[in-house]
Amino acid sequence: MLTVDRVTVTYDRTPAVRDASLEIADGEVLALLGPSGSGKSTLLRAIAGLEPATGAVRWDGDDLTGVPVHRRGFGLVFQDGQLFPHRDVAGNIAFGPRMQGMPPADRERRVAELLDLVGLTGYERRPVTELSGGEAQRVALARALAPRPRLLLLDEPLSGLDAELRESLALDLVGVLRRAKTTTLLVTHDQEEAFTLADRLAVLDEGSVRQSGDVVDVWRAPADERVARFLGVTTVLPGEIIDDRVRCAFGSADVPWCPAVAASSTGAASSTGAASSTGAAGSTGAAVTVGLRPHALRVAADGVPGEVVARARRRDHTRVTVDVSATVPEVSTVEAVATMSEAVRPGDEVRLALDPDGVAIVG
Repeated sequence: MLTVDRVTVTYDRTPAVRDASLEIADGEVLALLGPSGSGKSTLLRAIAGLEPATGAVRWDGDDLTGVPVHRRGFGLVFQDGQLFPHRDVAGNIAFGPRMQGMPPADRERRVAELLDLVGLTGYERRPVTELSGGEAQRVALARALAPRPRLLLLDEPLSGLDAELRESLALDLVGVLRRAKTTTLLVTHDQEEAFTLADRLAVLDEGSVRQSGDVVDVWRAPADERVARFLGVTTVLPGEIIDDRVRCAFGSADVPWCPAVAASSTGAASSTGAASSTGAAGSTGAAVTVGLRPHALRVAADGVPGEVVARARRRDHTRVTVDVSATVPEVSTVEAVATMSEAVRPGDEVRLALDPDGVAIVG
């Protein structure tokens, strides 16, 4: 297990990382997610031993302070792969095992095993200068895994690739990491990448870890509005939890996963049976802040009325900005989605229905 305890990294008296604490269990993939400049790569480099830092980095309880990079047993993959240009594919992958003193026959078997793992069987003698971007990143991953590291550190490993290749390689990488069963820390600013690859998320902002937890839990219940907006929430408004449902100005939806539901149920069980002002007899409402992602509001036959003021087409839907100030004055305009087949244009009157899949409970 990796434990990061109150790590701080300072440049010219300005903290780039502030009191960051994390834990990664054996075999788990943790995504360190945050906007550009949030300190993600700096924290990864501090964990690797590449940046001086205060605080502690421990592996299975052993403090790694003072342990040099090459003795930490960590594998690193950077955005550009950093392959050795004078070595072929096999030479790159075999580098770590050779430094460990692995016999040549064992190195050869290890190279073949890893090329099969990353889908590049037969590439042993290929010059790395002739590889595509995706192939080069696969070789970089194989090279990092070759010495059997106890922790794999991935620093924006897919960000230099085009969108289609990035999506394809992310799906392949999921399989590689699961089969290798290697404890992994992934640094990324790409939410799709984080959600595809990770078991857990840690959201870093301005050098501080603002929230960490299971991927779905963080997505559904961001810790505060800043985290919520980074995770795609575009509208924030007051709401209430009553009888396992969240209610807001745009309607109601089931949220059995929300912690406030448990609090509401507990309150109901301990009440005297008097009816609340908004719920049924025996129910207790819990005030919450509701976050809506664009797909939480869908153009439908029934719902809250509004006027389309802007439209943008996406690959599989149409994104619209809708003026709802006449009915929901506290938010004025909202982001919503329509199907590609719906001919929605600016100036059109539409109705918006609430979709629970896009609802978050903030804080």
